[in-house]
Amino acid sequence: MSTEEKLNQAAGSVKEGVGKLIGDKELEKEGAAEKVVSKVKEVAEDAKDAVEGVVEGVKNMLHKDDAK
Repeated sequence: MSTEEKLNQAAGSVKEGVGKLIGDKELEKEGAAEKVVSKVKEVAEDAKDAVEGVVEGVKNMLHKDDAK
C-alpha cells in the first residue's frame, strides 16, 4: 500500500467535503475523482505486489526442484 495514495485519497475526501459544505459542485466532483483515481492506483500497486510474490514463489519452487 502506498502512503502517497492514502494521502491523495484523504486529500480528495477533504476536497469533496469542502465542496459539499460550500456548495461548490465542481470542487466536490474533483475531490471524488481524486479519491477514485488514488484508490485505483493503490489497488493496482497491491495487485502488482501480489503477482511479484507469486512469481518469486514459483521461482523458489523451481530452484528447489533443480537442486534435487
